[in-house]
Amino acid sequence: MGKKYTVYRQKFAAVLVLLALWQLLSMWVDKSIFLPSVPATFRALLSLARTREFYLSISISFARIAAGFALAVTAGVLLAVLAELNTWLGEILQLFMQLIKSVPVASFVILVLLWVRSAQLSTVISFLMVLPVIFTNVRGGIWQADAKLLEMAEVFQIGIWKKIRAIYLPAIRPAFVTACSVGLGFCWKSGIAAEVIGLPPNSIGGELYKAKLYLMTPELFAWTIVIVVVSVVFEKLVMWGIRKIIGTSRETENDSGK
Repeated sequence: MGKKYTVYRQKFAAVLVLLALWQLLSMWVDKSIFLPSVPATFRALLSLARTREFYLSISISFARIAAGFALAVTAGVLLAVLAELNTWLGEILQLFMQLIKSVPVASFVILVLLWVRSAQLSTVISFLMVLPVIFTNVRGGIWQADAKLLEMAEVFQIGIWKKIRAIYLPAIRPAFVTACSVGLGFCWKSGIAAEVIGLPPNSIGGELYKAKLYLMTPELFAWTIVIVVVSVVFEKLVMWGIRKIIGTSRETENDSGK
């Protein structure tokens, strides 16, 4: 408990230092249009928080990006398994994932806008950015499965489901958790970037672009703070849920082993 309290105290101190540096730099620049002060930014944030549109934009953007992440996780795991079951399919999927990773987000946004409405854009882009991360890590986890245990399972003719639960899942878990942690960052940033370009109604990206267009710099910084906070909360919630499920799975396996 004491160690955890120390970590939180250090993080709080780091935030205070960054805010102090921001305020000093703002005073030195002395032009709010380029760098607003800390009080001006938080006043803008409080002003935004009093409006219904503020919460509507956050809720809709969150739902769209979260949907993209959930679809990417599901598809990434399934495609990784299929890639291991069929060598030719594995080669095709690997090439496809490499192609996705190589294309810039902005290019994808423009291409996807030809096929889908702007309201669906952030979901599709989040899905595309997270999919290769999940696929690559899960497939790597499958490769990490203990060859000797697999050989023993073949000798004793252990069923496929027991083999998956006892050998493959323990190998995949660490890679899957890492993939989700990395993918969450890509997911949120790419989703907001897609909204800034596609400008769907009632979205964080749309509000961010509007603030930039009308040179409302305090509001621009306020929305940036919102993006950071929501991103961190999103990541913490998802990772907590994943670890909770994994922990439950381990307890179930231990109980069945007894």
